[in-house]
This record gives sequence, structure tokens and C-alpha cells, in this order.
Amino acid sequence: MGVPAFFRWLSRKYASIIVHCVEEKGKECNGVRIPVDTTKPNPNEVEFDNLYLDMNGIIHPCTHPEDKAAPKNEDEMMVAIFEYIDRLFNIVRPRRVLYMAIDGVAPRAKMNQQRSRRFRASKEGVELVDEKNRIREEILARGGYLPPEEIKERFDSNCITPGTEFMDNLAKCLRYYVADRVSNDPGWRNVTVFLSDASVPGEGEHKIMDYIRRQRAQPNHDPNTHHCLCGADADLIMLGLATHEPNFTIIREEFKPNKPRPCALCGQIGHEIKDCQGTAREKQGEHDEFADSMPVSEQEFIFIRLCVLREYLARELTMASLPFPFDFERSIDDWVFMCFFVGNDFLPHLPSLEIREGAIDRLVNIYKDVVHKTGGYLTENGFVNLERVELIMQAVGVAEDNIFKKRKEDDFCLFVDLHISFVFCRPAQSSAGPSDSTDSKGLKRKADDSDSEPEPEDNVRLWEEGWKQRYYKTKFDVDVTDEDFRRKVVKSYVEGLCWVLRYYYQGCASWKWYFPFHYAPFASDFKDIKGMFTEFEKGTKPFKPLEQLMGVFPAASGNFLPPTWRSLMSSPDSSIIDFYPDDFAIDLNGKKYAWQGVALLPFVDERRLRAALADVYPDLTPEEVKRNSLGSDVLFLGKSHPLFDFIQELYRTESLEGTEIPAELCHGIQGLPALFPLLYILYILSHVPMFITLTEGQPSHFDSLCLLFFRMPNKVLKPGDWERGNREPWRPQLGFNPNRQQAHLDQSGFRALGPGCQYPKRSKNDKYFKNKYFSLFEPATQKFRSMGLTFYFLFLFF
Repeated sequence: MGVPAFFRWLSRKYASIIVHCVEEKGKECNGVRIPVDTTKPNPNEVEFDNLYLDMNGIIHPCTHPEDKAAPKNEDEMMVAIFEYIDRLFNIVRPRRVLYMAIDGVAPRAKMNQQRSRRFRASKEGVELVDEKNRIREEILARGGYLPPEEIKERFDSNCITPGTEFMDNLAKCLRYYVADRVSNDPGWRNVTVFLSDASVPGEGEHKIMDYIRRQRAQPNHDPNTHHCLCGADADLIMLGLATHEPNFTIIREEFKPNKPRPCALCGQIGHEIKDCQGTAREKQGEHDEFADSMPVSEQEFIFIRLCVLREYLARELTMASLPFPFDFERSIDDWVFMCFFVGNDFLPHLPSLEIREGAIDRLVNIYKDVVHKTGGYLTENGFVNLERVELIMQAVGVAEDNIFKKRKEDDFCLFVDLHISFVFCRPAQSSAGPSDSTDSKGLKRKADDSDSEPEPEDNVRLWEEGWKQRYYKTKFDVDVTDEDFRRKVVKSYVEGLCWVLRYYYQGCASWKWYFPFHYAPFASDFKDIKGMFTEFEKGTKPFKPLEQLMGVFPAASGNFLPPTWRSLMSSPDSSIIDFYPDDFAIDLNGKKYAWQGVALLPFVDERRLRAALADVYPDLTPEEVKRNSLGSDVLFLGKSHPLFDFIQELYRTESLEGTEIPAELCHGIQGLPALFPLLYILYILSHVPMFITLTEGQPSHFDSLCLLFFRMPNKVLKPGDWERGNREPWRPQLGFNPNRQQAHLDQSGFRALGPGCQYPKRSKNDKYFKNKYFSLFEPATQKFRSMGLTFYFLFLFF
């Protein structure tokens, strides 16, 4: 789930949740690369049991990276994905399970966002090509220099969607990759590997959560399993908290802002395409040896420790003198629920709640103020108490007018600060010089160019009286006095809140439900919502992969579909041609940049879509029919795995009916395997480990609580009463190991620093010791100072 600014806000407020990864690198000897031995203890001083990979967060940066040259072909993309997984496996070193999940067909509620993203990507791609051609013509017309244009087919990232040939090829390559690793890599041989490819319905992270929930429900599950989930989406943090597992860690790339990106026109770094002047590239290196190289620094990783976040939240959410027993696990669920109001992939955020304005803190304060009136918690096991939620919304609604006014004041203050900074930081012009300034690279810049765009017109003006009337008239084209329509919007939003929470805690409640509006209601509109939701429709089924492609693709990406299906997107005679507009409006909705705006696309009518597809289904080839079918998770085992002989015996005896996996042979994992004899024989002949499909039972309900016999991790944060009960200063924990020794120098280190340097025993305030050792290092100190450096390592001693 993309929640803009959520991780930035979280990491700044709860700084101790971040731990930098220690990564052991492979070595090279006589031209031979020696891989890292992942069977050795983890250099991060923690042992992880299970590693889960949200694969779409790996596939996208490997196929179309932003900070380095893109792969030349599909083979290079696959290799880049393999290397990325190898690196993550090296850092985490799971001992029990590796679960790789690729996004499959998503619920309808998610498909609306996918449709918006893919239409935007297609539109931006066309606009970029047009802009490049226009600027190229202008530069060449005034005699500028540009490198010859490469004839290269643009990679359409929309192909990273279930049902395309690319995703089918990726699944085959990943099966080969996993089979090779469990056969040849010692660190993989006893690990149970699951691959849930794009044929398995569900978003990648939610397939992972479903697996965790089902294993937690098994009697043999280890409550002290240490989980590590890889992904950059903000919803992973809330999903991890929703498991109530005491040992849950997230690994993600460390975000480094202002990375240099090459100009899409000339390939040089330091400017964008709109600022390209067509000047010759400067010489790089004495012999121009770096002519075609782009400065690339390897991406580093960080851990997010959710057990530390739980410590922070325990301090923030604990309340005394409640009319009901305080339950920290229930308050965690309420906190996750309140985060939905500031943004998620399924509902637009409320107009008055912005993370950058402290919306989550505001909600928590209101929650603690009104909890005595609610008489209990907002949620329970993924189900919402709407009567209590209404009290929270009404409290937010009372403050909406002040929130909008303060937002306008803050925007104005920021505008003034930026313009003052621009005026005072601009280099002074010489009275005899030209009106245009020239920067250090010799590129001319217009004097009136402040590198800013005109502010978009805001017709709603939330900071002025009558804002609700203007909002509904502008966004919904209805009058604010139309109470029935407003209740309809609120009802849909309430259903969405119930759907999202159920999705997080119990799984997909309905594959058909979606929010049928582009905008959210106001918090003050949430009145009498108790009876607005009863239950979702039972027995709904997901779309098939090719059907989803028809629901989310623009006509420009129709080449990934069969010919007759593609014609439905572009033929004037198509009954669903209105689903695929060539152009569409983007409402900035009070924002500055187009990517922050709302894409005003028509919603897809499922009945009309299925009716149109019924006529073209017979045209599918056998290969397309296969790509259009739904699959299941695949399990890989190495020959040294304890479960291997058991599965082999099932094949030998041709026991094709479901036989439950013995938990003691597979780290407590339980499920019903479905075997494929023909595939088994094929893979055995090829000396590749077999795979099976896991079809576990379907529990009707999952409890949201910590399991029995779990061990809570050691506390990391400084206790509030530390100074009162301890004489020693607080030593913050660095990394995962609470007993990690502080950095120090032994005797050999002191001898290396200076002749005759010893480390004598001394008292805490030994002035003789300080004078003696300062005099000892004084010559070196003076030398470093003469070089403009400071001799900082003396602070190691004092």
C-alpha cells in the first residue's frame, strides 16, 4: 500500500526502529569469485527463521531502474532479479522458510488503483517521447550538440501484470533459479522454499500474510518464529503489526534523496530534460576513461524492528483509569485502523487528514480523549465497531474548519520562506555584466527562471467559508443539500473501512467490492453510521488474469493481450470502448504535482466487461488459456531436506489424494499437498528437486492476539525511570544484540598509534594521564591540523 510520507514520519518520530544492515561481501581470488557462505552465523547478530519477499518490489527496480542503466533485454532483467534475491538471502540468511510472492490478480478494490497507475504510466511515456522530440528539434535547430538517438524499444512496465507473457516467463525462470539454489547452495539446502507466482490470486504481501495467519493457527506453530519481510510499501509495517508476532522485522532499501539521474536526452548528469542545453559533454578523467560510465553506488539496506515500534506504541497508547481492562494488543489494532484514514490503496484519504500535518498524532490524541465515551476498542479481530468510530470522526469533524485554515497559513509561510531564500541566496549580479547569469558549468540560465511552476488554481478553497458546498459541487457535481447523495458516499466509505480492516486481519472479504467514487467525504459527514454496513456478499471469485488485464490496461498496452481482445480497446464498434479513453483529466485536488493528483478515469462495469469478453473467449490459443488460469503456491525441497523422503514416498505409492504434511518434518508447517506425477518425473530426470502445490485448509476465523508461550524480545528503549533507579548512564542498544561490546582499542592498537604508548590503569579524573597522553599525541595532532584535519580518535580514550 502506498501511503505517501508515512515511513518518513514514522522513522523520524520513532528513530530507534531503524537498524542498518551488515552485509558480508563475496571475495575474488585469482579471477574466481568465492560466494558468501550463508551457513555461517548472521553478521547482524540475529538469526532469522523465515524470509518473505514481496517480489514486485524487486521486479520493478530490476527491470526499469531509475539510478542506473536499464537492462538491455529480458535475460539481463532475470539475472538482475536473481542477483537481488541472492543479496537479500545473504543478508537475512533464513534457516527455515523462504516465501517468494508475486502479485497475482488483485481484488476489485485494488484494481481501481492499478488502472490509474497504468493509464498514468502510459500517458507519461507518450508525453516523455513527445517532449524529447520537441526539445531535440529545438536544440539541433540552434546548433546544439546531442548524441545520436538510439533506436531502442521502450520497456513497458505495464507488462509486470498477471497474465502477460513476461510474468509467465518470470515464473519459469524463478523455478529454475530456486531449483538450482536448493541443489547447489549449502545455505538453501534445508530451507523450505515457496513460490507464489502471478497465477495465484492476491497481492504479494497479502498472500504472505495469509500464509503467516494459517501457520499461526496450526497447533505445532512455533510462537517464537523470527520473521523477516522484504518490501518498501508502507502497508508492510501495519501488516507486520497486525500479525501480533513478537519477532517481526522488515528489510527494505535505504532511501537516499536527490540521487543523480541522467538527462533522458543527452545522458549527462546534473540537469533534467527540460533544462537540457545541448552542450558537449565535459571530459571525465585524464583520458576520458569514464566517458560512458554513470556513477552508481550499491543500494544499502535497513531493518525496521517492529518489536521496537511496539515499545514506542506501548508508551503512547497505554491509558490509565479506563472503564474497561486495557489490552495493548487491541490498542495496536486500533492504531492500525486509524492509519487507514490518512491513506491506503483502496480508499482516498479524508480531506482534513494529512500525515505531513500530524494527522496520526491528532487521531491518537482524539482516540485517547474519547475512549472513555466509547466504552471499548474500535476493532476486534478485524471487525469494526462503527458506533465507536463515529465518535472519533465527529471529533475530527469539529476541528476540520481550523485544520483547513491552518493548512493555508502554513502553505503561505512556506511560500514566503522559499521566495526569501531565493532572493537572498541568489548570486549578486555585476553592474557591468549581462542580465543572464552563468553557472560553474558554463550553462546559461535565464534571470527570471526560479525553477518553479505556477500554482494550480484551487476552486474549492477549503480555507474559506462555504468550503463544503464548493467541494461537493466541484468534485461530485451535486449540491451539498443533497443529503441522500452524501450518505451514499459515506456509506461506501464505511464499507471500505470495514473491507480494508477485514483484508488485513482475515483475508479478502469480497473480491467484487470497490469504492465507486474518486473522492472521500468529510469527517463531519460521518453521522448515524452504525447501521450503514451489515456484511459483504459471500462466494465472490477473483478475475482471471486476462480479464484483469482488460480491466487495468490502457489501449496503448493492448499488445500484451490476444488480438481480438485488444480490438475491444480500440475499435469504435466495441461495446466497452468508453473504458479506454485516449486522454483523461488529472485533478490536482489541492496538490502541486501531477503524480499527487487524482486520475479521473471511468470505473469499469464488471457485467459489461464480462459480456463483451464472452464473444472473444473462443479465440484464445491453448497457451493463452493456460496463462488465463489460476494457479497455486509451489513448494521446493532439496534432497537433504527432512521432508524429501516423505514426499518421495507419496510419489512412489502414487498417493494423489491429500495427505497432510507431518509438522515435525517441516519446521511446524502444515498443509495438504497436491502432487503432479508427470512434473515430478520430468524434474527427477533433470536432477532438479520436485515441487508440489500447497492447498491448506480454510480456517473461518483468525484471532488477533499473541500466541501462548511466546518470549517477548529484550527491551530497547530507555526506561522512563532509569535515572532514579540506576547510577550508571544509559547505554543505547546498537543493532540486534543487547550485549554488543562498545568499540575499544587493545594493547596492540595503542602500540600502533605511537611508540611506547601503553594503556595504564587510571582513575576517572586522572589529570596526569590526560596530560601525558595528550603530549604523546601532540606531534601527530599538529601534523593533522596543518593538513586541515582534526584528530578525532583521541575521544576514544577520554
